[in-house]
Amino acid sequence: MMRTTSPRSRVSLRILSRLAILTLFLGFGFAALPGHACTTFCLRDSGRVVFGKNYDWTVGEGLLIVNPRGLARTADSGDRPARWTAKYGSVTFNQYGRDFPSGGMNEAGLAIELMWLDGSRYPAPDARPTVDVLQWIQYQLDLSATVAEVLASDAKIRISVGAPLHYLVADRTGKVATVEFLNGRMVAHGGERLPVAALTNSSYEASLRYDRDLGGRPAPQDGQSLSRFARTADRVRDFAASPSAKKDAIAYAFETLDQAAQPSTRWNLVYELDRLRVHFRTWNQRKIRDLNFADLDFRCSQPVRMLDLAADAAGDVAKRLVPYDRRVNRKILEIAYRGTDFLAATPQAEIERLARVPESATCRIPEGKR
Repeated sequence: MMRTTSPRSRVSLRILSRLAILTLFLGFGFAALPGHACTTFCLRDSGRVVFGKNYDWTVGEGLLIVNPRGLARTADSGDRPARWTAKYGSVTFNQYGRDFPSGGMNEAGLAIELMWLDGSRYPAPDARPTVDVLQWIQYQLDLSATVAEVLASDAKIRISVGAPLHYLVADRTGKVATVEFLNGRMVAHGGERLPVAALTNSSYEASLRYDRDLGGRPAPQDGQSLSRFARTADRVRDFAASPSAKKDAIAYAFETLDQAAQPSTRWNLVYELDRLRVHFRTWNQRKIRDLNFADLDFRCSQPVRMLDLAADAAGDVAKRLVPYDRRVNRKILEIAYRGTDFLAATPQAEIERLARVPESATCRIPEGKR
């Protein structure tokens, strides 16, 4: 029987895990880590708002989670953890445990996806409550309906030490912003400061400079971050300029993802923010699967539901959703941790603790919402 850890030892494991990650980053450099070649974009024109993401990584196993509204959560950040209650339900894609998504969309039509960004530096400790780099996504999907609300949250919470990431955020109205953490502060590009809605693994400023310096010449057909950004930016601009592209925006989005795909691409995700639908395929299940938010019950009085991304399915998967199972969450979480170089040595007790984190969430149902 595994020995039960005390509250103090659980905190110590959490701190040691985060220190180990930070030590590896500082000692070996981010560029040594494989598989961080994600690509995101947002297509906007004629009322269409379609968000695409290639998730490129060393691990492909994962879960689709239907997160209810009304769940009260506490961040697993150790240092002044944030506490909140979900205002919106959401659909997320998770590898490192339920409540720790790599991206998703909520019922208000807000989508967020992460990408690796060498050189990211999160804020120094201050009075703000903290969240993990992945729980930052869950926090936003739980509480925000618009890009403006996401950006305003910087005054309320901060990200503690974690993997170097940046994010692309879009809402149902077609507003889009990049969110980066550079030199210890949030740096966002939106509106006129976001001439093209795309993001890869270079800072947005560096990506724009590269794209402009091409001067209309075709970008190289390689997997480098700046090349992928320029090719994806061309596709985003072509969508707005071509009436025929908008006849099937979903097919256009998947074609764009195919053109940016790498050997490490694990998931292709397409969110219809305007119509509240999700489409996805994985490296080992190439059939496109779909999920319509109209078919989902986001009340927290109902069981949390999930779908193993390895399931052999095609088309509408609403009826393939099953009640959340901690054993499945733990299995996927362990695969992800053991398959990620800088997390592979995480103690087994910490894996077990992380698998239990979602169970601390409680349902707070407002009067009249039962």
